[in-house]
Amino acid sequence: MSQIALINLVKTFSVGSEKITAVKDVSLNVEKGDFLSIIGHSGSGKTTLISMIGGIIGPTSGTIMFNGTNIYSLDSDSLSGYRSNKIGFMFQFASLLPILTAKENLLLPLIFTSGKPSGPSNEQKAVELLKMVGLGDKINTYPSQLSGGQQRRVAIARAFMNDPEVILADEPTGDLDEETEADMMQFFKTMNEEKGITFIMVTHNTDLARQTKRQLKMTLGSIKEL
Repeated sequence: MSQIALINLVKTFSVGSEKITAVKDVSLNVEKGDFLSIIGHSGSGKTTLISMIGGIIGPTSGTIMFNGTNIYSLDSDSLSGYRSNKIGFMFQFASLLPILTAKENLLLPLIFTSGKPSGPSNEQKAVELLKMVGLGDKINTYPSQLSGGQQRRVAIARAFMNDPEVILADEPTGDLDEETEADMMQFFKTMNEEKGITFIMVTHNTDLARQTKRQLKMTLGSIKEL
């Protein structure tokens, strides 16, 4: 059984009287421990696709199975639990809370998780993750005191705080210089290989995409393996 199975997935949006199909009949199997990249032009449906996988927006039709369960058959509380306990999100923007330090921004998502240990162990985990992304000297620093690239690395570290089974990453290295981007890609590979975390990464960067185990391309809502 695949960890994630997309079956005839369709997502249509209404814009005035017009209907736009962002994702067209996509079927895809993702195994545990996969590391796949999805490339494609803006508007090709990449972000919509991973948003559906993450339980953020529902499909118009089709099915998303996670470990044998149709996630959109779950009630709202169970779907929220799926998002907060199983998935780590890296969005296009860092979206850090300015009133919280780097460490506190990492701890914030744990408020919404269930069945996870709390207390000093989480603070230690946050510190270790910040060190892993090269920000060991910025633990108590506020976002306004960080560069855009440093804020991005805080957001990357935050995605791992809930011990996710799957990372959904939307242009995760967009604000980074070439050297830091290479460092973060190595970090992703380490977490994938050592922790068995599944990665689905949306990127415009074909050099990054070539470093993943599988490469797919979206064009006008359809997907194919490269």
